[in-house]
This record gives sequence, structure tokens and C-alpha cells, in this order.
Amino acid sequence: MKAATIKSLKDELSHKTSDELKELCLQLARFKVENKELLTYLLFEAHNEEQYIENCKLFIDNLFDEIDTKNAYYVRKKIRKILSSSKKLIRFSKKKETEAEVLIHFCRKLKNYNPFFKRSTRLQNIFQTQLRMAKNAVSKLHEDLQFDYQLELDTLSDNE
Repeated sequence: MKAATIKSLKDELSHKTSDELKELCLQLARFKVENKELLTYLLFEAHNEEQYIENCKLFIDNLFDEIDTKNAYYVRKKIRKILSSSKKLIRFSKKKETEAEVLIHFCRKLKNYNPFFKRSTRLQNIFQTQLRMAKNAVSKLHEDLQFDYQLELDTLSDNE
């Protein structure tokens, strides 16, 4: 089955009542966990972006604390999973400031993750890629914010 275009979905949704829209949203939330997470963000966290960013940072911190350090393969695998979770959190917000903050925090945690970071070229490549993405996100922000974030990015880049 082919998915409908956004325009046709928008037109069809405009003909629905509020109760029917509510039921459609709940059906979407039941269908997939990511839909439920997005709906949670939109309803409860979108109005306070600073708190959402702090929650994202705490979530990333907790995931880094849970990494099993017995095997380097599992460390890399868990870090890639943390990165994909971080990307999903960024995608919910769609704001460059949130993207910059979360990516900078991820890079900081990854860089300080010893002893694996210094020994693994794969982790260093992930770090470099995410650092470039954070710099790209910062470059799209307002000039005043760019200066603040640029200082953080420079400290991350210099200590390589």
C-alpha cells in the first residue's frame, strides 16, 4: 500500500471532528513507540524547550552510565545506540539550538569516556562526525548564540 501525500492527509484531516482526530492520534500512539514518544513531546514538553534539553542530557548521561565495559564491541554498539536515540530526540524538536546542545553534550560524554575513546578509531570517527554536525547546527543559529556554542566546540576540538 502506498502512503498518501502530506497535502492529501492534511485535506482529509480537515474534514474530521475533534473526537475523530483524538481517536486517530491515539491509534497512532498505540501503533508504534516512536509515535507515542513524539506525541509525548508535542503534548508535554514542546512548550518548555530548555527543560526538554536538560531531560535529553540526563537521558544520555544515564545511557552512558549503563554501558557494559567488559567488551569493546559492546561499548561501540551501545554508543551507536545512544547516538541513534539522541538523533531521535533531536528530530522531535526540529530546533537547531536543541540539536547543537544535544550533540555537544553527546560529544563531551563520548570524549570523556575512557579508556575506550582514545583506543578506538571508530569512536573517534563517530566523535568527529557528530562534532561536524554540531558545528553545522551552530552555524545556523543567531550570532549571539553562535559565539557561546563556538567556545564549547573549540574546547572539544582542541583537546583531541
